[in-house]
Amino acid sequence: MPASPVDAADTERQPGVDVESSLQDLVIITGLSGAGKSNAMNVFEDAGYFCVDNLPPRMIGSLIELFVHAGSKVARAAVVSDARGGEYFDALQTVLDDLDRLGLRHRVLFLDADDQTLLNRYQETRRRHPLAPEGSVAEGIAAEREQLEALKGRADVVIDTTGLSSTALRIAIVDEFLGQQTATKLAVTFASFGFKHGPLLDADLLFDVRFLANPHYESDLRPLTGSDGGVVEFIDRDGRLSELYALLEPLLDFLLGQYVLEGKSHLLVAIGCTGGRHRSVAVAEHLALRYAQSDDLLVQVSHRDVAKPARER
Repeated sequence: MPASPVDAADTERQPGVDVESSLQDLVIITGLSGAGKSNAMNVFEDAGYFCVDNLPPRMIGSLIELFVHAGSKVARAAVVSDARGGEYFDALQTVLDDLDRLGLRHRVLFLDADDQTLLNRYQETRRRHPLAPEGSVAEGIAAEREQLEALKGRADVVIDTTGLSSTALRIAIVDEFLGQQTATKLAVTFASFGFKHGPLLDADLLFDVRFLANPHYESDLRPLTGSDGGVVEFIDRDGRLSELYALLEPLLDFLLGQYVLEGKSHLLVAIGCTGGRHRSVAVAEHLALRYAQSDDLLVQVSHRDVAKPARER
């Protein structure tokens, strides 16, 4: 019988391999077809893991050999391996045995769901079951469940996705595997722009601040931008800027918190005024400074039109 590919990573036979200094965490994602393995992989990918989907079990060893080799920069990896790989059950069991023997830190996530949920998901996607390409989906589910029973018993974590939304699954994986400190941070960009130059078409949220006092009509302020204190003072001379913040910040507090829970990776908050040099810049700068203090966010600010020349009117 040929040696398992994982044997190639054995430190006794491969002097260039340094298990301790490279691969720190390997997660093998498996389970029933249609139980949510692709969604689970997305969670690990968002958390910075190197991810591979639909990897046949016998290829896991070859991939690990690259991960643990001296010079590899892969510290965390997640691999999805399931019935799509063919000759599934015995091969993956053998790979797990080899990983145990070599002392390579790894964890197995097994995703399950009840039969009716799996049937419904297949009906929605109209895909064939990998174990019953010419037969009924129900027969494929039954065959796969029997095939994976022993493997399920070896899993470190089993998550039943019956009735779980993608958000709930994400939260469960973060709780079980990642910990809050390694969960994905929401990257928020506060971007100013001028409507006269066209809208920001990829904005997730857009706020129009053209109702604020416009410094453009003040000759001494026109050459400046919303980053200048005098411009900000002028915009807030009637108190409407402060009033805007009193209303907008609680709204963003709520929305950003919800996006973090949803697992969203990036949010573009667009602030628009007429020319994109004064009011929108001031608001974007203020919001970026405020939310940069959050531990849950990665904040940056951009000003699309601030460099465009101020035109006389």
